[in-house]
Amino acid sequence: MLEKARKLLKKYYGYSSFREGQEKIMLSILNGCDTLGIMPTGGGKSLCYQIPALIFPGTTVVISPLISLMKDQVDALNNLGIPATFINSSLGYREVEARMHDVSRGRYKLLYIAPERLEADSFRELINRLHISLLAVDEAHCVSQWGHDFRPSYLAIAGLIAGFSSRPAVAAFTATATKEVKKDIGRHLAFHKPFIHVTGFDRPNLFFSVIRGENRRNFIFQFLSRNKGEPGIIYAATRKEVDNLCEFLQAKGFAAGKYHAGLSDGARTKVQEAFIYDEIQVIVATNAFGMGIDKSNVRFVIHHNMPKNMESYYQEAGRAGRDGEPGECILLFSPQDIQVQKYLIELNESTPERRARDYRKLQSVVDYCYTTHCLRHYILAYFGEESMPDACSNCSNCSDDSELMDITVEAQKIFSCIWRMQQRFGLALVAGVLKGSRNKKVLQLGFDSLSTYGLLQDYSLNEIKDLINILIAEGYIMVTESQYPVLKLRQKAGPVLKGQAPVYRKVIREEEKAPDNELFERLRRLRKDIAQQEGLPPYMVFTDVTLREMSESCPAGEQDLMAITGVGEVKLQRFGSLFLAEIQQHLQEKGEVADSVENARQSNVGERG
Repeated sequence: MLEKARKLLKKYYGYSSFREGQEKIMLSILNGCDTLGIMPTGGGKSLCYQIPALIFPGTTVVISPLISLMKDQVDALNNLGIPATFINSSLGYREVEARMHDVSRGRYKLLYIAPERLEADSFRELINRLHISLLAVDEAHCVSQWGHDFRPSYLAIAGLIAGFSSRPAVAAFTATATKEVKKDIGRHLAFHKPFIHVTGFDRPNLFFSVIRGENRRNFIFQFLSRNKGEPGIIYAATRKEVDNLCEFLQAKGFAAGKYHAGLSDGARTKVQEAFIYDEIQVIVATNAFGMGIDKSNVRFVIHHNMPKNMESYYQEAGRAGRDGEPGECILLFSPQDIQVQKYLIELNESTPERRARDYRKLQSVVDYCYTTHCLRHYILAYFGEESMPDACSNCSNCSDDSELMDITVEAQKIFSCIWRMQQRFGLALVAGVLKGSRNKKVLQLGFDSLSTYGLLQDYSLNEIKDLINILIAEGYIMVTESQYPVLKLRQKAGPVLKGQAPVYRKVIREEEKAPDNELFERLRRLRKDIAQQEGLPPYMVFTDVTLREMSESCPAGEQDLMAITGVGEVKLQRFGSLFLAEIQQHLQEKGEVADSVENARQSNVGERG
């Protein structure tokens, strides 16, 4: 069956081989096993159920969380010649009835539905009467109340599965899942002896960086100026910040749009489509935007504010570079972000256990912002990844050429102060004592008489807080899980206090990105023209990966073009001649066409021989 799957992969998608993990997951599904696939964003999860859907008899039902995601997937499948449809709240009753009738007659191989539909008994009964070979659950972490995007409607999936007279194979997919979430997925989807495959959480094409202490607007303005024409997402914490930042960028001449829950459905749909169709360069949004966006050529994701947990951050940052091309993930950090997130945690009505868990997750993000070690290593360790190198050379902490600064003496003073304050107070008060503050609370508690009082008076209060946060991130200091956390020394601080171990910190320096080549830009302009004529998002014509490979290899004919990643039979017939003509025109203008033709002729002679 895998050989048949490979043929379908080339025929419809234009790829000659599967990515890491896809074959194992696909084989499990084709053998009828319940399967959980944990793959990074852009790792090709959808192929793992779309190709089995073409092989299996009957219909594959895909449960998908957002209307926009369904539409993008269905449009992409129909564009490839694969019959698919969706049912969600955007359709009227008669349209739903018509589509269900067509599904029952075998017209569609894939049916996408929203989980909210399953809350209606009548709709579940309708689905149960169909010939369903495979049930695929996308964004499966939504079934877990401990996940970062819990959706109660996902709990109805178990009832759907139980209602089938002949139980289909069940496949679930997610990009981020802790041990708790994995257990919840298996329990709520009633898995039977499941095959669980974790491809890995690493996204080696993404460059991660944390920027502290910068003017955020100036940084974003300079970054966009250096990366004109590159599509990207900027996440902000509140609607007001989204509105203000979008207005600022538009005033500076950037093609920017905004997206948040305060806008009408029509306004959100309009800006989302403008972004997908490359009509705007950048979209400024709250975390309400993103899960339903199947746009492969996002080149950067900037977080204007620190997110609430690492799961949210990695999923949002992972929307960059889904095509495998280089992408940048930048987190602009300000200590004020911590207070905003604490306020939001307290605002939510939740159990003390859940609140403590949220504070622990928040502290993990704070530690990420302050660590001087490899950012990639930190992310992968958070998700339980094993066998990781200490340095990746593709994050701001690994790739800069700055020298290490010895802060052993400062660390000793901080540890001593925490100890003399009996490990009963928080960061702000400890920093105040070290600064020599005349703050009312410092004086009332008599901390001005401590030997550590004013030991770091030459530093600003913010610099002292930064030093403490770095020591927290590096595992020297523990922070209790509460709204008003207390600092406590870890065992690792002991050798430093005794002068037996040094402590270092690093200063990060930003690197600039090299521009794209001329032919690649020409092909991108051609793609956009074709996309507008066809009414398609540009990446559905060809992805950036495919265009870059074309610009590098300069195919001379259809046979050469078919060898390029992402060029299948259907797209070759529809778009191949246009791109070949553009490449040849570019070469002719550059005076290189003669060499290209001669090379192609020699290649054909060799093949005939």
